[in-house]
Amino acid sequence: MTHKNTICLWFDKDAEAAANFYASTFPDSSVDNVFRAPSDFPGGKKDDVLTVLFTVCGIPCMGLNGGPVFKQSEAFSFQITTEDQEETDKYWNAIVGNGGMESECGWCKDKWGVSWQITPRTLTEALGAGGEEAKRAFDAMMTMKKIDIATIEKARKGI
Repeated sequence: MTHKNTICLWFDKDAEAAANFYASTFPDSSVDNVFRAPSDFPGGKKDDVLTVLFTVCGIPCMGLNGGPVFKQSEAFSFQITTEDQEETDKYWNAIVGNGGMESECGWCKDKWGVSWQITPRTLTEALGAGGEEAKRAFDAMMTMKKIDIATIEKARKGI
């Protein structure tokens, strides 16, 4: 299926490995097509993977093996909404435990440098509530790496 809009992520040379990891980790995700070079080219050989079409949680993406010129940054991230602590832990641990690294406030990076926000729905709802509830939840979040839902819930209630 061809999409009008596709997110394109630049990888050094590991687009296929990243796509396979995402497809095995997140629901409604898949590796849809792998395109290989039809002949040798500067920096590559015939049959090297050039691009990979994949889906992450229903969002169409393309991984481009463009070499080491450009790096991932926090300017782009996948934001994954979770329903409970078990789901939050599952995705966080999959990313961090597969060569990734923790960051702050529910952010982490996978081993390819792609940023992820693993965000429990309760946090988003608390911030959307505004006022003191949002402030308490925000202040609690600012002390965390992986989001602890029980702590956010207590903050929402002012406990």
